Amino acid sequence: MQMAERSIGFGPVFDPQSTILILGSFPSVLSRKGGFYYGNKQNRFWSVLACAFNCEKPVTNEEKRDLVLRHGIALWDIVTECEIKGSMDADIKNHVVADLYTVLSQTKIRKILLNGSKAYEIFCANYPRLMGMAKKMPSTSSANVRFDMNEWIKELK
Repeated sequence: MQMAERSIGFGPVFDPQSTILILGSFPSVLSRKGGFYYGNKQNRFWSVLACAFNCEKPVTNEEKRDLVLRHGIALWDIVTECEIKGSMDADIKNHVVADLYTVLSQTKIRKILLNGSKAYEIFCANYPRLMGMAKKMPSTSSANVRFDMNEWIKELK
């Protein structure tokens, strides 16, 4: 049986003009290998943003970073470090929670979108005072058979 390894996620992507913070749970194996958020080509995240903002789907990490910043979006994961084997949220153990106030204090964030159940669960447990600006979103993972792109598009407008 493969042992869980201690993994470190990515730092936040934001600028002072960011108004929406999208929080995932923790980067997948493919994302960690590629060095940026939502690196699994099967994940719908970048297709959703391209559709919402009527633009080409970004390919490179630089194009992805430019897309989110151009549209006032900040990206991060609620878990910054954990023990994990593979990419399943259920396998996240002994996690460190992101200090969201480091981003919130430097931006104009008015809405927090939580990409999937695990991100929402960890957020709720650690940031009850921010619940008024948070919304649980359907996971963009290809494993989510109940995905509804329209929910994302509505919240990104």
